Amino acid sequence: MDSEIKTWLYDVLHSIIEIESYFVGKPRIFNDYTSDTKTKRAIERNIEIIGEAINRILKRDKTFKIENAQRIIGTRNRIAHGYDKISDDLIWSIVINHLPKLKEEVSVLLGK
Repeated sequence: MDSEIKTWLYDVLHSIIEIESYFVGKPRIFNDYTSDTKTKRAIERNIEIIGEAINRILKRDKTFKIENAQRIIGTRNRIAHGYDKISDDLIWSIVINHLPKLKEEVSVLLGK
């Protein structure tokens, strides 16, 4: 695997781990998330990083396989450019349903 691709995969993994760290020692409750602007913005920023890293990977190697890569990149673009169209429900769904799967996929790619 190309060393830059590996670096970007580590960026994805690190961003997911950082998002997970916001919930250590407390339950993941949607209403708590929606009332905590700092955590919301931090999670959105990490999702932007994830999307940008995957975008760079695909620019480097168009055949690289990451499930839902285009949707991840699209979400990054919506957060960055259409921030007023991003709902708390969407971000919460990503955190709860999609990031655990992406973490597992990237961990496998990195041999972890």
